[in-house]
Amino acid sequence: SGLVLVKNPHLDLMEEDILYHLDLGTKTHNLPAMFGDIKFVCVGGSPNRMRAFAQFMQRELGLAGDGEDVADICAGSDRYAMYRAGPVLSISHGMGIPSISIMLHELIKLLHHAKCRDVTIIRIGTSGGLGIKAGSVVITDTAVDSSFQPRFEQVVLDDVVVRSTELDKDLAEELLACSREIPDFPTLIGHTMCTYDFYEGQGRLDGALCSFSSEKKLEYLRRAYDAGVRNIEMESTAFAALCGLCGLKGESCCFFHLL
Repeated sequence: SGLVLVKNPHLDLMEEDILYHLDLGTKTHNLPAMFGDIKFVCVGGSPNRMRAFAQFMQRELGLAGDGEDVADICAGSDRYAMYRAGPVLSISHGMGIPSISIMLHELIKLLHHAKCRDVTIIRIGTSGGLGIKAGSVVITDTAVDSSFQPRFEQVVLDDVVVRSTELDKDLAEELLACSREIPDFPTLIGHTMCTYDFYEGQGRLDGALCSFSSEKKLEYLRRAYDAGVRNIEMESTAFAALCGLCGLKGESCCFFHLL
């Protein structure tokens, strides 16, 4: 049917669903009128970047206005920022799995309540590159954990639930084809490794704690590269798992600096 799904029977028993961190709700807002025509959702860490992206989309789509008038739909909250340009929703998610997970739960419920259909969601952002040219863009085919496995482990009560992190392969190929239309824009498809930490979790030597040598770090990164990892960030496994379970066609594209 193309509808965005929620997998929570408790929602049907609630008189009102308050999307607390987005400052939206089913009684306070007409969500179908506000968002029912959304076809693309682009998410990224920084509120300023997502505002700039919405302004860019407004210009690219030839919409009225100069781009400076895009308003933060979530202005009543200081957790996330949300902007729209025609059928495109642009939302910040902060840094790391906990932050993006909270946003995605509420975003998915928002799209469900708005009765959106055939929605494509793309995460755009920066990451550390692995064995590739700085400035490249990696389109993720599979998000993997720190052991290079395609899984996302979520603790639910006292159980560890393992979820798949496969992303939409056709969408990845479509994005790669689009990239070929732009000169001097190195783009490739590869695995993205998701970590729970920016410093120790990504093998950096400059954090407040470091218990490994530079040789041990390089050996780990070589194993990651051999496993197909081409970039490292902190959100992709949760993103892939939640979007996949709820019927969203998802992809993650990251622009790199050198790790």
